[in-house]
Amino acid sequence: MEDVLRPLIVIGGSVTLTVVVGWVVDRLLNKTDQRHPETPLWGLLRRCRYPFQVAMCTGLIHGSYRETQLLDKDSHWDAIGLVLTLIFIVMVAWLAVRISAAVIESSYARYATGRRDPARARRVRTQLTLIQRVVAAVVGVVSASVVLLQFPAMQAFGTSMLASAGVLGIVAGIAAQSTLGNLFAGLQIAFGDTVRIGDTVVVEGEWGTVDEITLTYLVVRTWDERMITMPVSYFTSKPFENWSRGGAQMTGTVFFQLDHAVPVEKMRERLRVVLDDCQAWDGRAWNLLVTDTTPSTVEVRALATARNADDLWTLRCEIRERLLTWLRDEHPYALPRILTAPAPGRDTGHLPAQGPAPQSPGDVLGAAGAAGAAGAASS
Repeated sequence: MEDVLRPLIVIGGSVTLTVVVGWVVDRLLNKTDQRHPETPLWGLLRRCRYPFQVAMCTGLIHGSYRETQLLDKDSHWDAIGLVLTLIFIVMVAWLAVRISAAVIESSYARYATGRRDPARARRVRTQLTLIQRVVAAVVGVVSASVVLLQFPAMQAFGTSMLASAGVLGIVAGIAAQSTLGNLFAGLQIAFGDTVRIGDTVVVEGEWGTVDEITLTYLVVRTWDERMITMPVSYFTSKPFENWSRGGAQMTGTVFFQLDHAVPVEKMRERLRVVLDDCQAWDGRAWNLLVTDTTPSTVEVRALATARNADDLWTLRCEIRERLLTWLRDEHPYALPRILTAPAPGRDTGHLPAQGPAPQSPGDVLGAAGAAGAAGAASS
């Protein structure tokens, strides 16, 4: 009877204690989160419940499993202890990653609600995201190393690796040159403020928004929902356009190729009417000027400002569409055309008088034959 009760008490007690402690901690975090809604940390820490419970249960069982006396051989005890140790290490690493993620997300949430500068908020978000990834990578490497050290064969391997660390370091540095370059480029982007999550950029002729930044690559979401993945070293070694740098406000232009007879003043007044009706215009500036001329057309430039790149695209399309519709309906003569004949109603009195149209060789021969026939008839 004792052989049955002892394992039930040890294992069942460990599981029961784990469930009770986990439930109590979760309720305390929930009540604290309700009392302090301005701090999302307590609610985010509730995500750590499962790794915390597994780590706690594994630790309790590891510390008391020998008391169960279910196995007779020490080798079996060693195998079970090794398995429990590996599970405990993995769960502690998972718990550390969850806690760091909760702290970082809470810090960004409080900063974003207290600040009104979107550019500064995007910069902090980028930095905290990369810090979180660095912490996760460090915890992963450390936990993997601790797991490997639990095996005697790996300990000997680690000792031999340390003995030749100098040579291996040189070889690894050469082999991982690209990876290390992207790693340091990611840190440079995070703290150099060259590009941030949410920035509108133009890279390789593609316009989009920075959707994700990691330690090695960067993802740009284009306007047509495509995802472009690029190494972060690209943004530290090549030029690119960042439309969100220094503020999201932008100025856009729309060019028209029109006839010389276009009524510029009326077109300028119409542009102002269009802008007043368009919500994408932020009201900062606008104008309409003739910027160039050719023998057949003039170039008219309409300029307007918007709050961000998305509004600017909408504003430019609205100006182009409505002004072209207005010109077509009200002033069709202002649209460019190719003249192949005098325009209807145009005064041609100043044109020089022209002689009869030249005759073709057939007409000349026909006229000569008719004259010969007439002469023969008269004779």
